Amino acid sequence: MLRFATAALLGAISLTACAQPKAPETTAAAAPATADGAVEKRVRDALRQLDPNFNPDYIGAAPFAGFREVVVSGQVLYVTDDGRYLMQAQPYDIGKRALATSEGLLAHRRKLLASLPHSDRIVFAPPNAKYTISVFTDIECGYCRKLHQDIAELNRQGIAVEYLAFPRMGLGSKDHTDMVSVWCASDRKAALTAAKSDRPVEAKNCTNPVTMQYNVGQQLGISGTPAIFAADGTQLGGYLPPAQLKAALERLPGAVGSP
Repeated sequence: MLRFATAALLGAISLTACAQPKAPETTAAAAPATADGAVEKRVRDALRQLDPNFNPDYIGAAPFAGFREVVVSGQVLYVTDDGRYLMQAQPYDIGKRALATSEGLLAHRRKLLASLPHSDRIVFAPPNAKYTISVFTDIECGYCRKLHQDIAELNRQGIAVEYLAFPRMGLGSKDHTDMVSVWCASDRKAALTAAKSDRPVEAKNCTNPVTMQYNVGQQLGISGTPAIFAADGTQLGGYLPPAQLKAALERLPGAVGSP
């Protein structure tokens, strides 16, 4: 669900179908900057007809011809270059076996992820990791716990896991305060493992990054946990078994290394 005044934006239209790209690997041909600027203005003007307060985080060329990719409050929308049609669902790239994303969208996500310092993450990493994933996690959700049980195998597969806090019950909830206690523990890794195993964690408070990480997660459009991002900004989805997660990373060109 969109998190700003898009009730007016999306409530004003009925989305029943989306255009299918001619080929998954096809991208729009590069256009002169002036042409791109005119298209972006046309798209902005069209969306403001639906909501005068429309304020996107990002607008850029979609990974297929004829559309602009729009990010607002973390949600990805696609609008035709003529500003007439909008679709809310993110298309699936059959060739890449992943959600269709442009380099512009990936760069937008990388910038958001890079705003979260490495020192504020809870990291489980093998020596000489081949891949690094950023995982927005909750201490209570079943699939978050299942992923944590796979940590040893993920590390054996050469995958480093960098945890970020996303208390799914929201800021101010018990979930939030418990995650603050984890991030304030003297041994964060042990505290997180205990919390995900239903073992008590000593209540603590300190200057902590939980709220900041949660807010960035919202900007990324996260609505559930775990939410896994590759180093290039690709969202790999929720829980995946280690072999499937490694295979997904191997399909991403340039995914090796840390964000």
